[in-house]
Amino acid sequence: MESTEVRLRPPRELVSAKAIGYWTVRALAGWLIVVAAQVIWLINDGGHAAWHVAGLILTGVLGAAHVIVMPQWRFRVHRWEVTSEAVYTQSGWFDQERRIAPISRIQTVDSERGPVERLFGLANVTVTTASAAGPLKIHGLDQETAERLVERLTEGTAADRTDAT
Repeated sequence: MESTEVRLRPPRELVSAKAIGYWTVRALAGWLIVVAAQVIWLINDGGHAAWHVAGLILTGVLGAAHVIVMPQWRFRVHRWEVTSEAVYTQSGWFDQERRIAPISRIQTVDSERGPVERLFGLANVTVTTASAAGPLKIHGLDQETAERLVERLTEGTAADRTDAT
C-alpha cells in the first residue's frame, strides 16, 4: 500500500540506459561543431597557428572530458517516479533539480521524441501543472515506458474530477 504523504524525496526510477548513448552523441556533436569552427579559423588566419593549435588541444581535452563524464553523471542523477498521489522528478548534472507535482494539479501530459531520440528508442514526457515553476520534464525514457507513463497519468487525471488550477 502506498503512503498518502506527498513530500519532496528522491524518485525511485532511473531513466533508460539508452539515454547515456543519446547524451553522448549530443555532446559529441556540439564539440565537433566547436572543433570545426576552430579548424576553419586556423586555416583562414595563417599567422597565429600556435595559438590555434593550443586552442584545439584545450578544446579536445575539455570536449573529451565532457563527452565521457556528463552522460554517466546525468544517468546517475536523472530519476522519476509516479505514485497515486504525485509525480516526482530529479534532473540535471551540475545544476540539479528535484520537483514534485500532485496528480490532482496535472493539467496536461505530453510525449515528445526528436529524430535522434527516435534512433535511440527514447521519448520525453512533459507534465504541465498550474505551477509558476513550469512543467515537470522526464527526459530519456524508453519509448514503451513513456507511452505507459502517459497512459497512466492520463487515466489518473481523468479519474480526478477536481479543478487542476
